[in-house]
Amino acid sequence: MATALTPRAAAVDGGWPTGTMRAAVLTAEHRAEEATLPVPAPAAGEALIAPLLVGLCGTDLELLHGTATYVRDGRAPYPHVFGHEWVGRVVALPPQDADAPSAGRPVVGDRVVGHTMISCGSCRACHRGRRNECGDLREVGLYGQQGAAAQYLRMPTRALTVVPDEVGDAQAVLVEPTVTVLEGLARTGRSAGDRALVLGTGTIGLLAVQLVARLTGAVDVVGVAENGLRTAAAFGARRLFRPGQAPGGHYDLVVEASGAPEAFHDAVRAAAVGGDIAVVGVAGHLVDGVDVGDLTLRGITVHGVRHGLDHYDRALRLFAEGALTADGMIARRVPLRRVPDAFRLLQDGDRAAPKVTLDLTAA
Repeated sequence: MATALTPRAAAVDGGWPTGTMRAAVLTAEHRAEEATLPVPAPAAGEALIAPLLVGLCGTDLELLHGTATYVRDGRAPYPHVFGHEWVGRVVALPPQDADAPSAGRPVVGDRVVGHTMISCGSCRACHRGRRNECGDLREVGLYGQQGAAAQYLRMPTRALTVVPDEVGDAQAVLVEPTVTVLEGLARTGRSAGDRALVLGTGTIGLLAVQLVARLTGAVDVVGVAENGLRTAAAFGARRLFRPGQAPGGHYDLVVEASGAPEAFHDAVRAAAVGGDIAVVGVAGHLVDGVDVGDLTLRGITVHGVRHGLDHYDRALRLFAEGALTADGMIARRVPLRRVPDAFRLLQDGDRAAPKVTLDLTAA
């Protein structure tokens, strides 16, 4: 079992800390523990962040179990610092950036959320303004970029969005999954009066319920967990169904947010002629038996939603305005030193709320 470690990072002249830091590390399959790592060194254009709250999701669980694509294809070898959903505070900037701040860029002391996908800015997709499709991505806590489950995280300033004072940490930590839902809804182009269905009552599903109810005026929900269905009803869901029970051929908009392979079949069955399916949950297995002819003849459009890089400001505004809430979304805040407990709670399908977080401010 990991023991609590004393952080040994120290600031140099009040600037960029040096030395070592605490981090939560996946050291092998099924093994998560606290460890000591070097503080990231300064780099041009990058800020040093002290994470405050880190959200855990199913992808982190797959990283732990070694079933994630990133582990299987070698992009995320162990030991691995995870954490792609987070809110933190800027603690240092490189001297050249601190001395000549740019408009809109964060400054020391700002609370920020970080973009999970860090685009390269130079590939064909980036040059066409399609950063979501960048061919040379790094993804924070997944591959190519240290995750936020650590005392410090270094991030490009261009991949940070400042959090308004009106938005609390519990809301800000939900921004990363929110932007993916926003991208899915933007892709479908649906509006008020459309018949809508959300499959799944995890974090993304419950965020989708809130957003779809606001967009269309009414939403039905398919779920498995009783707690999730109750929360969906509190968020405005009109009718609640178990898998396979939603009326077939009925919905103009279907949001598949569960990631369960069988849920995609339910989504196709539920979609009306000319309907849109936004797939924001990531299935971990192949989906067999898809009737492509049926999709074609009914004119159904399937949108695979990679991320929502252009929606971070909008997501924060929705939380600031009260259009989105974190109430009923976070099961527990777990100190970093108890990271194994956080993963055990994440595996509990009966937990009171979907989101488990690591609290980097707790002792």
